[in-house]
Amino acid sequence: MDPNRLNGKNILITGAAQGMGAANAEYFAAQGANVTVGDINHDGAKDVAARINAAGNGKAIAVRMDVTERADHTAAVNATAEEFGSINVMLNNAGVNKPRMFLDIDEENWDMIMNINAKGMLFGMQEAAKKMIEQGPMTDHPYKIINVGSIVSRTAFLDVIPYSCSKYCALAMIIGGAKALWEHKITVNGYGPGVVKTELWEQLDKDLVEIGMFEKEGQSMDHLAQTMILMKQLSTPDDVKGTAAFLCSDESDYMTGQLLMIDGGMIMQ
Repeated sequence: MDPNRLNGKNILITGAAQGMGAANAEYFAAQGANVTVGDINHDGAKDVAARINAAGNGKAIAVRMDVTERADHTAAVNATAEEFGSINVMLNNAGVNKPRMFLDIDEENWDMIMNINAKGMLFGMQEAAKKMIEQGPMTDHPYKIINVGSIVSRTAFLDVIPYSCSKYCALAMIIGGAKALWEHKITVNGYGPGVVKTELWEQLDKDLVEIGMFEKEGQSMDHLAQTMILMKQLSTPDDVKGTAAFLCSDESDYMTGQLLMIDGGMIMQ
C-alpha cells in the first residue's frame, strides 16, 4: 500500500461509522487522504475518526449527517472544506435495505429506502458539486463524485424491489451526473458491491428469515455464495476498498459515468 497515493485528497464519506464506509475511511487515510467521516451515528463516526488520527497518516474529522436532510450535506461539505482547505472527493456510501415481498411493500418501506439511498445520494452529489464549482477547477486533476451502487443496479430481486429501485437510481445519477458535471471538471463514477459481510447484510439475513425466504439465519448468505456467486464466496469490506481508493485517486482521472462491479462474478454485463 502506497502511503502517499491519496495525498491531497480531501474526502467526505457518508455512512462511514461502520461497514464499508468505515473501512474505506481508514484505508483512504492510510494512503494519505484527509477524511470527513459522516454518519447519523455521530459517536460511531467519532470513533472511526479517532482511529484514523491515532494512526497518524491522514487526518479525519467526524460530522453528524442525516443524509435525508439537505442542510446536513451542506454543513458536512463546508466542514470538510474549512478543515482541510477544500473538498475534492465526495463518496456517497450511506444506504439501507429492508426486504419485503412485492405485495407487502408499503409507503413506509418504500419511502425509508428511497429517501436514504436515492434522495440522500442526490443531495450529496448536488451539495458537493456546488462547493467544487465554487472552489474553481483544480489545476491538474478533476474533482470526483463517487456513488455506491450494487449488484441490483443492474438486476432486481423479488424480495428487495425498493432497494433495487434505489440502486438503479444510483446508476442513473452516475451516468446523468457525469454528463451534467463534466463542464465543471467533475467526474462521476461508482462501484457495485455484491454480498458483503457487514452489519447491513447481517441484519438483512435476519429480515429474510422474518419474511419467510429462508428458515434460519445464515442460509441466505450460504445460498447466494453457492448458487449465484461465481467465486463461491462472500466478500468483505477489504475486497471493496481497493476499487474505492482507485476511484478516489488520480489513476481514475480519465473515467466518468462508469459503475465498476465488485461482486465475485454475480452480474456480468
